[in-house]
Amino acid sequence: MVNKFIEMTYQETLDYLFEKLPMFQRTGPAAYKNTLQNTLELDERYGHPHHKFKTIHVAGTNGKGSVSHMLTSILQEAGYKTGLYTSPHLKDFRERIRINGQMISEETVVNWVDQFVKNNSPRKISPSFFELTVAMAFDYFAQQNVDIAIIEVGLGGRLDSTNIITPEVSVITNIGFDHTNLLGNTLEEIAREKAGIIKKGIPVVIGQKQKETQKVYEDKASVGSSPLFFADEELHINYSMIGIDGKQIMNVNSGNRILFPDLKLDLLGTYQRKNVPAVLKVIELLQSKQWVIKEKHIYEGLANCSLNTGLLGRWQILRNNPLVVCDTGHNEDGIRAIVEQIKNTAYKKLHMVFGTVGDKDPEAILKLLPQDAIYYFTKSSIPRAMDEKILAEKAKKAGLKGKTYPTVKSAFDAALANADSNDLVFIGGSTFIVAEIL
Repeated sequence: MVNKFIEMTYQETLDYLFEKLPMFQRTGPAAYKNTLQNTLELDERYGHPHHKFKTIHVAGTNGKGSVSHMLTSILQEAGYKTGLYTSPHLKDFRERIRINGQMISEETVVNWVDQFVKNNSPRKISPSFFELTVAMAFDYFAQQNVDIAIIEVGLGGRLDSTNIITPEVSVITNIGFDHTNLLGNTLEEIAREKAGIIKKGIPVVIGQKQKETQKVYEDKASVGSSPLFFADEELHINYSMIGIDGKQIMNVNSGNRILFPDLKLDLLGTYQRKNVPAVLKVIELLQSKQWVIKEKHIYEGLANCSLNTGLLGRWQILRNNPLVVCDTGHNEDGIRAIVEQIKNTAYKKLHMVFGTVGDKDPEAILKLLPQDAIYYFTKSSIPRAMDEKILAEKAKKAGLKGKTYPTVKSAFDAALANADSNDLVFIGGSTFIVAEIL
């Protein structure tokens, strides 16, 4: 049994991770665990690696990936060796674990998994995909002596495998309805799970103040004497525009005072205006803790975020004539932001290549989608994907019209064939739809 894994190739290693271990992204709630026991045992086995570097912990329904990458980029520009742990990946498993924008090597992944398999006895641990990946990331960051690592929560917060760290700052971007079967059916219940990352005495930044969740955070912060900050109360961005270099330009204000004039951001999408204040507040708190981060590092970090960190799938323009854009937003708030962005985009006709997962009822998001678009309903090649014909039937009830396609590629090809040069082709509905296009 052991010998089988001694000479694993990278693909064999991925097969082990994806197919032998329970994986939420592929199989859904069946892979979710309501205990940190495995994570704590793995942490002990590897000598508590998360104690060997500083961290920032980022949770939220939407925006946590963008916030994590922006923080990483700024810290890299400031000269810190910066780890980044995010999920899910879009093209390559190694996107989840990066240092200064560089993905963990295939060789390192193979050797680490090989050693785990060989040494996983007699005190055997049966981890999920996510639990083992978190252990790999923390061990790798410790071995590479990173100064700080930005750690994105996978799901929820309280019971997430990342929630063994004590960060410099905790961040919760916003709360919306997603994974309600696991996190709760009200915003208050979901916020309570996210608030689980708030640690005693550690400052916490809330990206957006929401009346339904405010008291949850205030109560949790009060219990642990954790300084609490609502970023959108301190900083706001009224508008943004696209410059001739293709980057967003915005002014960040505090009251009537412009704190950051002509701030450039290479992440497109007007919804980033909600994320930037949280990022800047975190940086301010780090500066108060004697982290050396200058204004030029902030400007350069935000202007070169995608370049520095490799972020994909956030209102990402794939081609022009016709304009082809993909975005990983997949819940109500995410789709609402995408629809708003579409309204602010010039086009003649709108073509939507759209798919979703089967363990969520898409009714709420379908109601948000534009009815004047031509739809190409499809499904990704994972077990969780909703059958495209079922999706089309549900969409029809919401007034959406289109045809069905068995693969993402066939749907995309059809959209390109039908689109004129002045049209917009949008690809999304699920992270996995975007992943297959990329």
